[in-house]
Parts: sequence; structure tokens; C-alpha cells
Amino acid sequence: MEFITRWLSELSSILNPALERLNIDVDKLTDLLAYDPAQPLLFNTGLFMVLFVLFLAFYRLLGGFRVAKMIFVILFSLYFYYKSSGVYCLILIGVCLSDYILGLCMQQSVGEGRGKAFLRKFIVFLNVGINIGMLAYFKYFNLIIDTFSQFFNTRIDAMTLLLPAGISFFTFRSISYIVDIYRGEIKACRNLLDYMFFLTFFPPLLAGPVVRAKDMLPQIKANPSPTREMTSEGIFLIITGLVKKVIIADFISGNFVDRVFDNPALYSGFENLMATFGFTIQLYCDFSGYSDMAIGIALLLGYRFKENFNAPFKAQNPTEFWHRWHISLSTWLRDYVYIPLGGNRCSRPRAYFNQFATMVIGGLWHGASWMYVIWGAVHGVLLVIHKMLRSVLRMSASGAVVTGDGELMMISAPQKPSSWMRGVNALFTFVLIALVFMLFRAPSMEDVGMMWHQIIFDFHISVAPQFVGGYLTIVVAMAAGYLLHISPSSWTCRLRALFDASPVIVQALVLALVLLIVIQVRQSDIVPFIYLQY
Repeated sequence: MEFITRWLSELSSILNPALERLNIDVDKLTDLLAYDPAQPLLFNTGLFMVLFVLFLAFYRLLGGFRVAKMIFVILFSLYFYYKSSGVYCLILIGVCLSDYILGLCMQQSVGEGRGKAFLRKFIVFLNVGINIGMLAYFKYFNLIIDTFSQFFNTRIDAMTLLLPAGISFFTFRSISYIVDIYRGEIKACRNLLDYMFFLTFFPPLLAGPVVRAKDMLPQIKANPSPTREMTSEGIFLIITGLVKKVIIADFISGNFVDRVFDNPALYSGFENLMATFGFTIQLYCDFSGYSDMAIGIALLLGYRFKENFNAPFKAQNPTEFWHRWHISLSTWLRDYVYIPLGGNRCSRPRAYFNQFATMVIGGLWHGASWMYVIWGAVHGVLLVIHKMLRSVLRMSASGAVVTGDGELMMISAPQKPSSWMRGVNALFTFVLIALVFMLFRAPSMEDVGMMWHQIIFDFHISVAPQFVGGYLTIVVAMAAGYLLHISPSSWTCRLRALFDASPVIVQALVLALVLLIVIQVRQSDIVPFIYLQY
């Protein structure tokens, strides 16, 4: 960090005369560009928008100069991470070098023989150990110490550790890279710049999606250029992401949700329940908004990621919810945790345990708090219960027929649920998921107990009219969020097609209008994305 600060200082001294002629305060500019833990470089900040426009212009000028363009993107990505985590950007560089070396060693060990098989397993173990070790130290060390102190009734002071931003995301990408080489799904990357580009690429760096090497490395090697269609789609996703994050999520959070969760006893059960529903749509708009912007920014650079959310509140059951929510994480947990545990290729009780254990690990991944572990465990129980019920219902729906050979054969005749039944299923699943998200947001189980106490014993439905009148804009924002979510996907496709077909000047005007609205409604302090802490 001292090196980067010194470099910025030397650069400012060189540019000082020119900047003074432009009436630009050099000291303020240096402070603005230097690392400040209270001012990370986020997609929803004015500084990022200015820097990204300049970055994009230079990126386009580099054109077909592949190596120069890659170095430029890597340097910008490292600066982007430096603005969020300071000196910890060196950890990201260290992981890049470690993965690159281990990947080449893994590729060299391909072949027959116990020695090579042992070496490959050792490399996987070493890579997983390095990444999990970093997570354990930076993210879970104080939780371990605090749990140990309470269990043995001793006092051990916690350490002051700054959590490197996005560490959970780039460590997962690192693990999947080495494991995929071990499984033979990809070959090791022989170009260090290619791998550094993949792991440091700034759009998904801080809060996902969890992009895998097998999906992105082929694109990097192809040196893509953004098409007109990709540019239009990228701008559209950036607009939708800003609307979700600033106009809906931040507004709901600062003006209602945070107040209730901070002091649930001061509010009626009805207000506690509305805050729970409010947090659910806030979390969705906040996180899917980041994903939209990350995918949109990548499209502007010529790279395409898979979708990370697919209308999760339309899910018919908890299992389908996790097929639609944070898709990059749920599929990662499936491929690198659930399947290695045995998946469903084992006895039914063991398969249920594998499902439960995977969700507990997924909960722990979210943060150093037992609340996340409990949240993951509850989701694990819901998934197991759903699978058990589905198994029982399949058996009850089966019938017996006699074949031409006189043998008795069981057949299944599943019936497609009616429209109203699908609506009931979606509503029930949403309410269930929202109530479980209470564990995700509440600071402690005591707060969860207080919220449930208010809901059960002090509900007071009579305050509903007063709530609507007093929080009319909140109600409108929540309703808008849900209505946009449950609207038919064909509407979104038509709107995107209309935007794509519009002239560039029209698209620019729409973007400018959205930015103007965002500036008018946003809070005085920039609200970080929720998933930056994970």
C-alpha cells in the first residue's frame, strides 16, 4: 500500500502544474484516488462511473493489441481491488501466482502411476488448504476464538482483521480452477497473463457471479470485441442494476427495514412482518442489481457471463428456489461440495445428509456468524423435507398395470398443477423463504425471538392503514420491486428488444435519465452492496 501511495504522490507531482492550471486540487485528487476503507470503488459511485468511462475509451483504443489490452485490464482490476482492500491486493496477486504454478504442476502430473495420482491429489489438497486457510484466518478466526472462549468460559481478545473484499468469491474461483484440471475438464493455463486476467477481472471480483475458468478462459484466448448487441444489452443491464440497487434496495433499507431490525420491540408484529418481506426484496434487488451491473460491464468489454438470478420468487418449492437464486454459488456448491460428498449416488439417508451439509457449508460461506450457519441449516432442512415429500407423493401417484406378459408394472402419472395451484405454491414458498431470511438479517437469535414474539403476540393488523399512510413511498417501492419480479419474462424480453433496437442516442438519453433519478433519490452516503462483506 505504501508503494501505491508513493506512486500516486509522484504522479501527482508530475501532473501538478497542469492540474493547477485547470483549478484542480491535487491533494484532494490524490486522496480521492488513494485507498480509503470508508470509500471503496463501487459500481454505484460517481468516481467509478468517471473512471470506467475513461477506462472504456482507452480499452476501445487498444483494439486488437491483445497483450497491451490484457495488461491494461489487469492493472485497472488490481487498482479497483486496491481501492476496496488496500494492501490486501497483494493477496490476490499471490493467489494468481500460486494457482498458475499449481495448475502447471497438475498438468505435468497427468498420466498413469501411483506417484502421479498422489501428486495430483496433493496439489488439490494444497490449493484447497491455501484458500480455506485464508478464509479461516481473515473471515472466521474471530468467530472461532469467540466460540472457544464461550465454550471453555475463558477470555481471549479478538484480533482486529480487515476482511479482504470478495475473498469468498475469488477463493472459490481458485478452487474450481485446480479441481477442474484434476478432473480433466480443462487444461492448465500456460499464459500467466490469461490467468491473472481471469482471476482479477474486476466486474465479478467483489461480489460475483462466481465465474469459472472453463467458461471464461476460452473467451480470454479469443480476445473478443463487444458487438453492438452486447453493448446494448450491457447498458440495459447496468440500468436495471442501478434501479434495483439505488431506487429500490437502498431506499427500502435506509427508510424502513434497518429501523425495524435494529429495534424490533419498538414495532408491532405487522411492521416486523413487513420489514421481513421488505428485507427479502431489498436483498434480492441489492444482490441481483450487482450481478446485473457486473454482467453488463463485462458485456461492454466483450465478455459474457451466465445469469445469476432467474426470478427466484416464482419458485414452486425450496429446491427450485435454489435453482433460481445465486445460481453461480448454488451450482458451485453442487459441483464441488455436494457431489464430492456423494451426492445422490448413495443411500437415501446419506443423500439427505449430503444435501443438509452442503447448505450448512453454504451458510457458513456467507459470513463469520452462527446466524448464517443456522440460516444455511434451516434451508438444508427445508430441502430435505421437500425431497422426502416429493418422494412420498411420487409413490402415491404411481399406479399398477399388467403388461402383455402378465407382469405387474408400476407407472407414474404426474399431473401438471393448475395455474391457481402454481400461484399458491409460489406464494407459500416465498413466505417461507422470506421468514427464513429473517435469520440472515437479524443480528442474533434474541432479535429473531423478539420479532417472532411481536408477530405472534402483538401483531395488530389494525396498524396496517397507518403503516400504508406513513410509509406510502416504502410500500410503493416494495410493491414495484415485487411486481417487476413476478411480471412475465416475456415483458422483460420485449423491453430489452425495444431498447436494443433503439438508436444509440436514445439509449444514452435513457441512461442519463436513470443516472439523474439515481442522483436525486440516493442517500447522502453511498450504501455498499450487501454481498461485499462476503
